[in-house]
Amino acid sequence: MTEGGPASGTRGAALDQDPELLRRLLRARDRMDAASHEEWPVRRLAGVSHVSEAHFARSFKQAFGVPPHRYLLSRRIERAVTMLRDSELPIIEIALATGWRSLGTFGRVFREVTGETPRTARKKARAAAGGLGQVPACVLVAAQRPDLRISVSEKRRRAAGGTKSAPRKEVR
Repeated sequence: MTEGGPASGTRGAALDQDPELLRRLLRARDRMDAASHEEWPVRRLAGVSHVSEAHFARSFKQAFGVPPHRYLLSRRIERAVTMLRDSELPIIEIALATGWRSLGTFGRVFREVTGETPRTARKKARAAAGGLGQVPACVLVAAQRPDLRISVSEKRRRAAGGTKSAPRKEVR
């Protein structure tokens, strides 16, 4: 961590890490990006990075600002949003293609992360896509990337009004 503690931000903390470790963490992140539909337990990711599981999980969060599971979750949701917008596939097929094992889990997590159901997201994305024909796809993806700096369970707790701990200061 940086001298100012966790609230100082992850960018400074990432710069404090060993460049070789950062390169290996990027390799693991790139593998998750390339195959986000696959299962990526910490053990597998640590093997890609050639470090222990605990060291990998801690270093990944320090370098990228989110734990590995949340990073993978954001990639799956991002890919699902794109598929909902650009394909005619049924929602169940999109859920399975993006790495979810059940439609119920996909729908619940999708709604908790994006604030809307997959069906509603599909309608909105298609309606908005008409005016976005000139915008590069990479810009659209970045703009629609889910913000997962707090866990889904913490979002649920806050929505229910029962915060157990003081909300963390989010760093941008």
